[in-house]
Amino acid sequence: MKLISFKADRLLLCVFFSQLWVFTDCTTTSQINTVTKPMMKDVGPSVRASSTNSQTTTPLVTTPKPKPINPDGFKATGQNETSITLQWNKVKDISNYKLTYEKGSKEVTSTDATISSTIDDLTSGSRYNITLFSMRGEEMSEGTSITAVTAPRNVENFTFFDQNETSITLTWDSVENISIYTLWINGKEEENITESSRGTIKHVVPNLTSGTRFEFSLFTVFEYARSSGNDITAVTAPSNADNFTHIDQNETSITLQWKRVKDISNYTLLINGKEEENITESTEFITHVVGNLNSGTRNEFILFTVFEYARSSGINIKAVTAPRNVENFTFFDQNETSITLSWDPVANISIYTLLINGKEEENITGSSRGTIKHVVPNLTSGTRNEFRLFTVFDYARSSGKDITAVTAPANAENFMNLTQNETSITLQWKRVKDISDYTLRINGKEETNITKSTELITYVVTNLNSGTENKFSLFTVFEYARSSGNDITAVTVPSRVVSVKVTERTENSIRLEWQSANINWVYKVLLNGSDVPAGSTSADLPKLLPGTKYVVSVISQFSGFSSAAFDVVTVTKINCAAANWQVTNSTITGRVEGLFSSATAVPKEQTEGSANTNLTGSNIFFTQLHPGATYNVSLFYEIASEHLLQCSHSLTLIPPTLNPQCKHRGGYSVKVSWETVKGVWTSVEININGKVNDVPRDKTELQIDQLQPAKTYKGSLASVSGKEKSAEVEFYCSTDPAGVIGGSVFGVLCLLLLVGLAAFIYIKKPDILSRKKPFIGGSKQHSAKGKKISAANFPDHFHQLSLDENRGLSQEYEDLSAVGTDQARRAALLPDNKVKNRFTNVLPYDWCRVKLSTSGPSETLDYINASYMPGYTTNREYIATQGPLPGTVKDFWRMIWEQQVKRIAMVTNCVEGGRTKCERYWPENGNPGIYGEISVTVTSEKRDTSWTLRDFTVKHMKTSEERTVKHFHFTAWPDHGVPENTVVLIQFRGLMRQHIDSESSNAPTVVHCSAGVGRTGTLIALDVLLQQLGKEQAVDIKYFVRKMRLNRPYMVQTESQYVFLHQCIMDSLTPNTNLDDNFYENVGAVYVNATALRELSLAQGKHPN
Repeated sequence: MKLISFKADRLLLCVFFSQLWVFTDCTTTSQINTVTKPMMKDVGPSVRASSTNSQTTTPLVTTPKPKPINPDGFKATGQNETSITLQWNKVKDISNYKLTYEKGSKEVTSTDATISSTIDDLTSGSRYNITLFSMRGEEMSEGTSITAVTAPRNVENFTFFDQNETSITLTWDSVENISIYTLWINGKEEENITESSRGTIKHVVPNLTSGTRFEFSLFTVFEYARSSGNDITAVTAPSNADNFTHIDQNETSITLQWKRVKDISNYTLLINGKEEENITESTEFITHVVGNLNSGTRNEFILFTVFEYARSSGINIKAVTAPRNVENFTFFDQNETSITLSWDPVANISIYTLLINGKEEENITGSSRGTIKHVVPNLTSGTRNEFRLFTVFDYARSSGKDITAVTAPANAENFMNLTQNETSITLQWKRVKDISDYTLRINGKEETNITKSTELITYVVTNLNSGTENKFSLFTVFEYARSSGNDITAVTVPSRVVSVKVTERTENSIRLEWQSANINWVYKVLLNGSDVPAGSTSADLPKLLPGTKYVVSVISQFSGFSSAAFDVVTVTKINCAAANWQVTNSTITGRVEGLFSSATAVPKEQTEGSANTNLTGSNIFFTQLHPGATYNVSLFYEIASEHLLQCSHSLTLIPPTLNPQCKHRGGYSVKVSWETVKGVWTSVEININGKVNDVPRDKTELQIDQLQPAKTYKGSLASVSGKEKSAEVEFYCSTDPAGVIGGSVFGVLCLLLLVGLAAFIYIKKPDILSRKKPFIGGSKQHSAKGKKISAANFPDHFHQLSLDENRGLSQEYEDLSAVGTDQARRAALLPDNKVKNRFTNVLPYDWCRVKLSTSGPSETLDYINASYMPGYTTNREYIATQGPLPGTVKDFWRMIWEQQVKRIAMVTNCVEGGRTKCERYWPENGNPGIYGEISVTVTSEKRDTSWTLRDFTVKHMKTSEERTVKHFHFTAWPDHGVPENTVVLIQFRGLMRQHIDSESSNAPTVVHCSAGVGRTGTLIALDVLLQQLGKEQAVDIKYFVRKMRLNRPYMVQTESQYVFLHQCIMDSLTPNTNLDDNFYENVGAVYVNATALRELSLAQGKHPN
C-alpha cells in the first residue's frame, strides 16, 4: 500500500509540472493533455487498488463525452468461508454496477450512497481478483479492481491435549495450505501461531495460572481473513498440595494429611502405583485414612490435586504400616537383677523396642527365626515390672504387647541350722524385705511352702532319718518367682545303736559287735570313759587286764554329732592256765586272780561223777576226784542273769601208783609186769638203763630186749595220764649172764671201725677243720635283727665293703632286691586305682598303705599311693608317697589334712629333663589354691641354691580350721642319682630334723620324690641312721634299708643311692664335714632362712647328725 501511495504522489507531481509547461508554452502547443490521476483507495487490509491511466490530447476547442467513472471506496468489508462482502460509494447518477471475478460476475443495482454486495459460492481460504465497473447503459467505466479472500475453514479436532500448573497444551488438525492461526485466550489475549506442518498441531499455552479455567478460540488465518473460530474450554493443572505427610499408622492403615490447595476440594490418591482413591474434603488441613493395608509394609502414596478433569503433577511420600504385634510374648526366666523375656519373631522384622515400666526404652535386634530371648538387666530384686514390646518396622512400631513380670527376690540371709535331733532339724533365716513367702526344698525333692513375717524366721523340718546328711535349699518367693536359692547341708543326730553284743572275750581283750544303721556313720567307743579305736560294726578293746569288769559305751557319730551311748558291762576272761594249780590223785586246788563267781570241774569221761567245789575268794578247791582222770575246770561270772565263762582249763589228776614185777627172759631180755588198779592212766612209763619205754594202757607187761647178759639193771615204773604221771616205783632186774663174751667182742670191733673212718677223712681233707664261713658283702651276713656297726669300726667296715669296686656294697644291695616283694598289693591293683599310680611297679603293700577316710569301707575311695614308713622311734614316723598326679592332688591334700602332717619333704623338681616328675600341688602368685575341700596359700617362700623353704597355710573349707605346713623342697638331686656331695643333703636333713624336734608332734613327716622310693628312701634312711648314730654311736644301714623295703618296694632304689648313704654316714663321722658353728655363723650369705639354720645349729648338741 505504501508503494502504491508513493507512485500516485509522483504521478500527480508530474501532471502538475506538465500543466505548468502547457500554460507557459502555449504558443507551441496546440492541444491540452488531460491526465486522469489514478484513484487508489484501500478497501481492506489486503486490498490493492488499481486504475486505468489515460492521456488524452484534446483540441482546445472541443470536449469529448466522458465514460462513467469508477466508483470509489471499493473495498471488501467482510468474508466467510464461501462469500466475500464488498462495499463501494455510489457514482453520481449511476445505479448499475458490475462485479467480475474468477468464477463469474454479478450485477448490482443500488441507489444507496454506500453500496454493499456479497459474492457467494466461493471457495474458502481462496484469493479472488474482483473488478467493479460503473455502468451507464451499455457503457462501463474503466473498472477498479481489488483482491479479496474468503475466510479459511475452521480447524478440526481442536482440543486440549495436556496441561500442567502453568500451561495447557492444545492440539488440532492442520488446515491445508494454512500456516497461520490466531488463538484467543479468555476473549482478550491473542496469540498468532505460525505452523506449517501437516497433521496434528500441538501448541503450549504458557504462563497460565494453576487450577484455572480458560476459554480458547482458535481462528484459521488466510492472509487478512480468519475463520469463524473454534471454541474450547480447558483448565490448567492445579498445584500440588503442601505439607503432604503421614501423621499416624497402625497395622492395617496409614493416616495421611495435607494442606488444601486454594479452594480445591477434590484430590486423588494413588496407592502403591495402582489403587486410586478420590477424596473430597474442604477443610484447611485434610486428613485421610488409607485402610486395608498389610502390616509392616512400606507403601508409596502419590497425591494429586484435582481441578475439574485435570490433576496436579502429584506429590509422593513413602509411609509404612505398623508391624503386627509379636505373639507369645511372655517372661521366660528371671533372677534377682534380670528378667528374661521371650517372644515369637514377626516375619521380616528384626528390630523391637521394649518399654520398661513406662519410661525406659531399649532397642533390640533379633533374628527373624526361632524364639527370641532377651535379658533385661539392672533390675531391682523382688519387684514387679511392666513391659511393653513394640515391633518396629522402619519408623513405625506396633501397638505393643503388655506383660507384667517380676524379678526373683534376693536370697534370705543368715540361713543356718540352729538345732537338730534324731528326726528333725531347726532352720533359721533373716526375712527378705517385706517378703513372707518361702519355699524349702528338702533333699532335692520335697518342697514345703512357708509363710512367716517375723524378722527372724524359724522352721522345724521333721520326719527326717536319723544320722543323715540333708540338703536344704531355701527360696524366697515373690509372686510366681523365687530366688536362686541358698543351700546348706545339715545333719540329724544319729540314733543310738539298737544293741551291742560282746562277741569275743579274752584275758586281755574284748570284741564288741553291733549293727550299723548307716554306712556313713562312725562309732565312738569309750572304755571306762576313754576313747578306743572302733570300726563301723565292731570294736576290739586290747591291752585289758584279765578278769576285770569294764563298762563300754558305744556311741553313733555322724558329721560331728553323737547319739546317746549304749552301755555294755562285761568282764575280761581269766587265763586259767596261768593260775597256780595243784593236783593230787583226788583233788584240784588253785588260786585264780580275776573276777569269777562260780566254778565247775567236769570229767571228760562222763562215767566219772562231778567234783565237790569250795570257793574262798580267789581260792578254788575241788575234792572227790578220780585218780588220773582229766577234768574241765570252768570259771563263770554272772552279770545281769548271764553266766559268762571266764575261763576253761583242762587238768589231769595224778594217776594211780602201779606195782611192777621183773623176770629175765634169756641172757639179753627181761619181762616187766604190773597189776591193774582203780584209776585212769593212758600209758605206763618204764625206764631201764636210761631207756624209757611207753606201754599202752591196754597192756600189763613189757619185754625189754638187748640188755647185757649177766647184769642187774635198776628200773622205775610210773603210770601216765596226759602230762601227769604217778610217783615212780623203783625195781631191779637181772639178765641171764650167758651172752657177755659175744657182746664185748662186738663192741671192740665197732670202735676200731669209727677210728679208721676218721683217719681216712683227715688224710683226704686236711683243711676242713680250719675253713671259715664265706664272705658276704664284706661283712658277716646279717640276721633278721641285723648287726650294728659301731662308729669306731664304721670307717674300716666301709673300707672293706668298698674294695674291688664296691663289691661288698653291691653284694649287700643285691641281697635286698627281693625283700618284701611277695606281699599283697591288692588295693593298688584294683582297676579304679590303677590310674592313681604314677608307675605300674611301685605299689604300696596292703598292710601298711595309708588309707584316706571314707564314709564306709571302700578300697577305691580310700586309696592313695602312699605307705607308712618306720623311723627311729615309731613304725609310722614317715609317709613315703609318690609325687602327685593331676588327678591325685586333691587326695594328696586330704592325706596331709587327715594325717595332721606338719611338714612335707620334696626331693624332686616338678619337671626334670623335659618330663613331668610331679604335679605342682601348691598355688602361685600368692593366691589360694583350692584342692577339693582344702585351701592352700603360700605365705612365704625362701630360695637357696640347693633348696627352697615354703610355709603353707592349709584351711579346711568345711570347718574353716587352719593349719601351718612347712615345705622343705630339695632341688639339687637328679632322678635315679645322688647329689653332687653329701654336705648339702646332710644340711637339708638337719633343717628338716630341727623342725620335727621343735614341733614335738607325733604326726608323720611326708616325704616324696617322683615314684616315692629312690630319693625318698635315701632321705628317710639318712635321717633315721643319723639319729641312730647320734644316740647309739652305731648304725646298721643294711638292716634299716631292709626294714623300709618290707613297708614299700624299692626303697633306696639304686645301688648308687645305697653307696651314697654309706658315704653320708662316713662323712658325718669326719670332723671337717660336720655342721659346725662356723657354717651357721655365715649362713646369711649362703642360705635364705638364716633363723631356721641357726636354730638347727643350736640343736647340734642334742642331735649330732
